[in-house]
Amino acid sequence: MTKLLITGGAGFIGHHIVKRVLASKDWDIVLLDRLDYSGNLNRIDHLLKTEFNNNPDFTKRVKFVFHDLKGEINPLIAGALGDVNIIFHLAAGSHVDRSISNPLEFVMDNTVGTCNLLNYARTLPNLEKFLYFSTDEVFGPAPVGINYQERDRYNSTNPYSASKAGAEELCVAFENTYKLPIVITHTMNVVGERQHPEKFVPMVIRKVLNSEIITIHANKEKTKAGSRFYIHAQDVADALLFIIEKQPTCPSDFGGAHIPKFNIVGSEELDNLQLAEIIAKSVGKSLKYEFVDFHSQRPGHDLRYALSGELLKEQGWQPNKTIANRIDEIVQWYLKNPEWLQI
Repeated sequence: MTKLLITGGAGFIGHHIVKRVLASKDWDIVLLDRLDYSGNLNRIDHLLKTEFNNNPDFTKRVKFVFHDLKGEINPLIAGALGDVNIIFHLAAGSHVDRSISNPLEFVMDNTVGTCNLLNYARTLPNLEKFLYFSTDEVFGPAPVGINYQERDRYNSTNPYSASKAGAEELCVAFENTYKLPIVITHTMNVVGERQHPEKFVPMVIRKVLNSEIITIHANKEKTKAGSRFYIHAQDVADALLFIIEKQPTCPSDFGGAHIPKFNIVGSEELDNLQLAEIIAKSVGKSLKYEFVDFHSQRPGHDLRYALSGELLKEQGWQPNKTIANRIDEIVQWYLKNPEWLQI
């Protein structure tokens, strides 16, 4: 029986991977999480209850282990995890504003934490794949017309993205030194059910329902909203399984490094105003908004991030729904589950 370890497994994206794996595989799943600001076991409980009816055939396949990766995985924790075959490393501090206030916290969580996990991984006798879940932000802001490819040069613009880029380099080093079977993914802004209420989509839903004004981050002149390639968490989970199972190929970079790297990208680019308008239309109420200069409001953030998804698309994977359809699904789910909109 294959055993999948998901670090950050009680997080937003992690619990969507649990859903996808339970529905399509017979794998056992072990979740490693420290249950801080992002981790929430209520996500797992609600998922198992509402989508799997607490069926023991599914619930018995999910195990939780508490651990903070700033510390090493000692023999007791390793024993609790068991014989792991695949690792999806999602655990990370990801709040850019907090990284600006406290950079070292993010170095410890994202870079040191990844090193501790890599050290554990190289002790596993039956490890088949270690997937490091990185971010589009390592490439920095994307000028209009530029969508970064997997091997483009990094240009971190805040401590969060720098700590993620540093962790990527550790992955490269461990592959070169210890021959760990590593793959790296870059993903853009992820949306979906049970996301933290402060995030953009649930926040807009809540404010539209309450007829409140939405703040839209824009350029200095307040004429153009920031844009992203938004993607649903279930599409991300589907892409991760595609990468693990199909093992698509990836060209080496200019230095000869041969760790596969893949961008997981949404179906289309939307600016934040367009996204808010789609949400308001799905809610069935009018949108009230104002532009703010995002550099003044949130230093260290970039107006546009953009990745190219052509490499995975050429090899057989792309999202199977438009982001507009996905947003409508998300909004209708939140309207039926309004408790997940509360802060």
